[in-house]
Amino acid sequence: MEHFPASAASPTPPPRTGPRDPGDAWVEGERGRYWGKFGAAGVLAYDPAKGVLLQHRAVWSHNGGTWGLPGGALHEGEEAVAGALREAYEEAAVPPEGVEVLFTSVLDHGYWSYTTVVVRVLESFEPVISDPESIALLWIPVAEVDGLDLHPGFAASWPGLLSRLDLPEGPAADEPW
Repeated sequence: MEHFPASAASPTPPPRTGPRDPGDAWVEGERGRYWGKFGAAGVLAYDPAKGVLLQHRAVWSHNGGTWGLPGGALHEGEEAVAGALREAYEEAAVPPEGVEVLFTSVLDHGYWSYTTVVVRVLESFEPVISDPESIALLWIPVAEVDGLDLHPGFAASWPGLLSRLDLPEGPAADEPW
């Protein structure tokens, strides 16, 4: 598998162009500081033929240089599934009409929450980097996910998410989907 060094992207965030959404802000509380005034959400897309789609985060971003999910801050009043699908489309060209929502997993700190929306890919697609938040977008075989430098939040949730995925049984389970 090809890995991209953290030096492959500038440590300086790109200049903002266009209006910011009111949800694009930090919130702080007793459990820490998090991005997304109205919470955040991301998509864990899995394709039985390719694995899971992961984003190598730009070095200037929070926990930059790690691997995580395409996603981001929710807009005011936006449902988590809709927000996750919007963000995944904006950041990685995940086609909302080409995936099936399997389940959601919510981390709720009271003052901030993150929803992981797990989807099965129905129509194969290639992700497209469409904003400066990504160094790379790659399909990673499930067996190789633990070997990556994962975003701390994703690393903490990965075992639980993996246990809920409907993976094949028997010899095929060792194959990269």
